[in-house]
Amino acid sequence: MMLHEYFAPQPTSAQELPQPTQLLRSLTQGVLEVFAGVRELDQLARWFSEDAYRKLGARANLSARARSARGTTPARPVFEILSIRETSPVDGVVEAVVVVAGPGRTRAVAIRLEGLDRRWRATSFAVL
Repeated sequence: MMLHEYFAPQPTSAQELPQPTQLLRSLTQGVLEVFAGVRELDQLARWFSEDAYRKLGARANLSARARSARGTTPARPVFEILSIRETSPVDGVVEAVVVVAGPGRTRAVAIRLEGLDRRWRATSFAVL
């Protein structure tokens, strides 16, 4: 076994993991707060793969620059989660769409969770 294989995340069956709905809700809220500038991205690090975390960091930086250019201060986002739709294409993977209503518009958040190292981790996250 190669050293990098030893440290690679190990897949975990969905049967060994908690039901993911509450995590989907919490991740959506947390990421929207990061984008709004009222939460540190580091607080969510343990729930994201390295690649997804890096992409969220880039998006959070864009949001911060946009707020700065407009001269607006960070404010806690007000939104309501209208629905969560989950599917499991294979064991240990959940793909979900969270529909979020905020002031002025409704958005969809696409999330892919994978069971890795005995916990759910978001490997993809997109606000549409």
